[in-house]
Amino acid sequence: MKLNTQRRLAADILGVGVNRVWIDSARIADVSSAISREDVKRLIRQGAIKARPELGISRGRFRRRAAKRKQGRRRGVGSRKGTP
Repeated sequence: MKLNTQRRLAADILGVGVNRVWIDSARIADVSSAISREDVKRLIRQGAIKARPELGISRGRFRRRAAKRKQGRRRGVGSRKGTP
């Protein structure tokens, strides 16, 4: 069942992107019957539609690179940036 319109309306109301809109799978029938902004707002108040939390930037890759640098790796001439 496509809920593109409801997802788009909810994203606009919640102020997030369409990918951050969470729809309760148990209440899909209710959500699919919502055709107006007021219907979607009512579902948001009831908790059938919510905004997912924002994802942060993972520091795992940086930590791995920093550990290698601490060991003396990644410090060759080809890895250097800036003025010589």
